[in-house]
Amino acid sequence: MNQQQGVSESLSAGQQAIPLIAAFMAGSQMNKLNTALNQGLDAGLTINEVKEILVQLYAYTGFPRSLNALNELMKVVEARKQRGIKDVEGNEPVSPVPIGDELRRVGIENQTKISGVPVQGPLFDFAPVINQFLQTHLFGDIFARDNLDWQSRELATLGALAATPGVEAQLLSHTRASMRVGLTAAQLRQLAEVLRAQAEIEAAMRMEHALQQALAAR
Repeated sequence: MNQQQGVSESLSAGQQAIPLIAAFMAGSQMNKLNTALNQGLDAGLTINEVKEILVQLYAYTGFPRSLNALNELMKVVEARKQRGIKDVEGNEPVSPVPIGDELRRVGIENQTKISGVPVQGPLFDFAPVINQFLQTHLFGDIFARDNLDWQSRELATLGALAATPGVEAQLLSHTRASMRVGLTAAQLRQLAEVLRAQAEIEAAMRMEHALQQALAAR
């Protein structure tokens, strides 16, 4: 899958559903998550794309929320089947995820592309193993899976981080990363509007502030 889509000034219906799914998962708002999952599937997201979003987000929200969200998706898919809705299963990853030293190499390459520069600094000198885990697992095992493009992965990450108080630095970092993988400022403003329309006011404000900071630093 091409990891950088064409430039657009608006989010598709499917793209709009992704940060909502992520935000409601991060906040354990299961009723709203149920609605957002249905919205995403109605907009054309495949079952496997939604699964991939929920699996990836364990790295940002923790295993318990990921497992609960996957359980909710399972119920949504079954309920839609009972109503006669035939959702597309979607693709599994095609390219095998590398292992060993190659996994670390691919992870560092992906991390550098998304971050814009090699990731280093006092924190990673203090606790180098956390960067090793980021490189081998998040940017290796997860981001090397090619059944979800990087724009979708960043939309999910932004939705989860915007909904989480206290992670503004990481939200800013991923706002910048989102533009590196091809999302536009207009699309990110729309992301904030989508959150605001669902009464996620604080999340919308965090997203807007992060975008302002990212654009000011350009």
